[in-house]
Amino acid sequence: MSKKLIKKIAFKGSLHLLSGLYIGDSNEQVDIGGIDRTVVRRPDNNQPYIPGSSLKGKIRSLLEQTRGAANVGDSEEVNKLFGNIENKKSDNRASRLIVRDSYLTEESEKALSESIYTDYPYTEVKFENSIDRVKGIAGNPRKTERVPVGSIFSIELIVNIWSGEDEASEAEQIALLKEGIQLLEADYLGGSGSRGYGQVQIDMDFEKPQILYPGEYAGAK
Repeated sequence: MSKKLIKKIAFKGSLHLLSGLYIGDSNEQVDIGGIDRTVVRRPDNNQPYIPGSSLKGKIRSLLEQTRGAANVGDSEEVNKLFGNIENKKSDNRASRLIVRDSYLTEESEKALSESIYTDYPYTEVKFENSIDRVKGIAGNPRKTERVPVGSIFSIELIVNIWSGEDEASEAEQIALLKEGIQLLEADYLGGSGSRGYGQVQIDMDFEKPQILYPGEYAGAK
């Protein structure tokens, strides 16, 4: 008998930047005198955002690293939450976890739009150089666009619960997600983390989730 979806649990919170964040877009064209690495932006209002795929992929990667997984999908424990449809070694399993795109809070959007310290709308530019180890001089200067430290994004994570899973199994999935968040805070999000980028702090109350289904989205009475 096939399983059916019986519950959707949402965890909402905020992601605070403790250092500048760089998550790049797919545009590789660089104008003369322009930015070498630009951040991904929303097409509707030009604000920088954090794609759900970036956040989800980083959390999964960290959890798999702690379990010694050589490839994506090698950890059955992690697969239970993140799915394993790309791994041909075992039965396909859809992801139980949905990670929404994360957008700037209204307060951060207002602060950045009015800031005198940004170089572009909502962002700053950081200049970097590579070092010639033999000559001891800097070269190949480049400019990287970043979302400034202090910015705050709203985040939402949703865990799907299927029939046949008991409360212990549900608690295990939530505990795994919480562990992934803690690992992310001890690591970094986005690019250039080894050079100080992407340190984050996530505020989320795992003790008070919102039940989306059955509930307001299901028309439950």
